[in-house]
Amino acid sequence: MPRICYFLLVLLLPACVGVPKFDRDDIEAAMVRALAWQEANPIESKAPTDWTNGAYYTGVARAHMATDNPAFLTALRQRGEMTDWQTYDRYYHADDVAISYSYLYLNEQEPGLVDLEATATWLDDHLNKDHEWKQGDKTKKEEILWWWCDALFMAPPVIAEWASLKDRPELLDEMHHYYTETYELLYDKEEHLFARDTRFVWTGSPDDQKGGNGKKIFWSRGNGWVLGGLALILEEMPADYEHRGFYVGLFKEMAAEVKSIQPADGMWRVSLLEPEAWDHGETSGTGFFTFAFAWGINNGLLDRDEYLPAVRKAWTALEAIQQPDGKVTWVQDIGYDPKPASAESWQNFGTGAFLMAGSEVLKL
Repeated sequence: MPRICYFLLVLLLPACVGVPKFDRDDIEAAMVRALAWQEANPIESKAPTDWTNGAYYTGVARAHMATDNPAFLTALRQRGEMTDWQTYDRYYHADDVAISYSYLYLNEQEPGLVDLEATATWLDDHLNKDHEWKQGDKTKKEEILWWWCDALFMAPPVIAEWASLKDRPELLDEMHHYYTETYELLYDKEEHLFARDTRFVWTGSPDDQKGGNGKKIFWSRGNGWVLGGLALILEEMPADYEHRGFYVGLFKEMAAEVKSIQPADGMWRVSLLEPEAWDHGETSGTGFFTFAFAWGINNGLLDRDEYLPAVRKAWTALEAIQQPDGKVTWVQDIGYDPKPASAESWQNFGTGAFLMAGSEVLKL
């Protein structure tokens, strides 16, 4: 689809249909179509328990939580039985436990079905055993355990869920230790956004990476991982947890910044401070931001009057890019920095972000 067609689609749609309203049946139908298409088109080159499937099935879990539609629960059950409830194989790497979010949710819905032994082993190893990354290597980007901002979506929500399930609040302190390491390393306190990793942290050096307009590079999906992950963490974090204020404050601060740079068509660009670099929206970052904003409204952390217009614009645009058969497009490919998407580019984690967005929008 030429870029001019993309803009006509997302800009003229509201004028054609009037002020968009959230209709629960329509939103759920869009989510079911997305599920059906994705289940029929798995990414065969990826491991069934890798982070891409972890993010997708997190979206499926959230979709069932919001709709109680058995189609989503069936997909979760089939995936878990196919993977034998395993994590992926790197105990030191946060990505490899993301799949366990869906296992833990299904365990709540169907007690006794899920074998949580692999998840327990992974978490114990990751948090309690020595790994090279825990010491860090200051000559490389891997200088802390969670050295890339995506990690804040992959492991912390699972840890928060596990702490709640097992009534082990001390695990939140372990999570907080590693989370704040990442925060101190990658969070830009002037821009209120996360660098993806240390390659994009500004130090004041002429060698700092810059966008074409001279501004800092902040990746949309990377910050979507963080903001969406914060919502998942806060949902399970006790109201009286000692460090909860840190997570609430970070969530609100990032949300305000992300809202302030939302383009007029509702879809955030891949490079948040250089939207002109690729003048089209991107679905995965937009989906995670939409989920987080709607979750914040629904849970009383974000002002409804202030954030609802942003959610309306974003969800209207997301619905517009979904193809009639359910395929969710305009998803940037796997990467670590801003790159273009297209009307045919898709990934399972983009579908997961779409499902997460819909799961909270329909509650509005």
